Amino acid sequence: MILQQFGPEIWLADGPVVTAAAGFHYPTRMAVIRLVGGGLFVWSPVALSDDLRAELSELGEVRFLIPPNSLHHVFLADWQHVYPEAKVYAPPGLREKRPDIRFDGDLGDSPIAEWKDDLDQVAMRGNRITTEVVFFHLPSQTALFTDLIQQFRPGWFKGWRAIVARLDLMAAAEPSVPRKFRLAFIDRQAARAAVGRILAWPVENVVMSHGEPVRGDGVTFLRRAFGWLL
Repeated sequence: MILQQFGPEIWLADGPVVTAAAGFHYPTRMAVIRLVGGGLFVWSPVALSDDLRAELSELGEVRFLIPPNSLHHVFLADWQHVYPEAKVYAPPGLREKRPDIRFDGDLGDSPIAEWKDDLDQVAMRGNRITTEVVFFHLPSQTALFTDLIQQFRPGWFKGWRAIVARLDLMAAAEPSVPRKFRLAFIDRQAARAAVGRILAWPVENVVMSHGEPVRGDGVTFLRRAFGWLL
């Protein structure tokens, strides 16, 4: 099985490793949420295989494709080709980056009507690298982070990349906001306001694209992760 149930109406699937700038390798992870109406909300789509398609068909109809920031779009066109009826929503900055993608709407600080009973969301604005839209799945009390919180296991990076990862806090003792993202927040007032909204959610679990999920007492964990900002 590719899809692993993480909680009520939410499944996770790990995809292939992708190579980013300077040869850094990143694992990929997506989440699939079955909405109250029965459709599927696909967060940060990974590579689409025949086996994954078959498992998705057993869960429901793919209705929404959600890239949470302007960095997680590599496999989006493939998904849109296979699921042309699914609506695609753009985070800030991605429309300009991917003119080949048909976008049906934009992601902001308020959930779209079709998923407001299942998810809340907030955009972490004021960052020069990317504006990430953080989601909160109400039934499972799970916060979904893409790149703002990361943790790579010991030995994942080799040589000089391991040194950079350590200095960047990508390989800290627990999942952390990488140092490059901390320095890239040029509007910290906006970032604090967004984190304030996130901390008001009754978060129990935290899922991230690059790191193992945090289970239990998610609010306390997030206070530590964003303590440098607060």
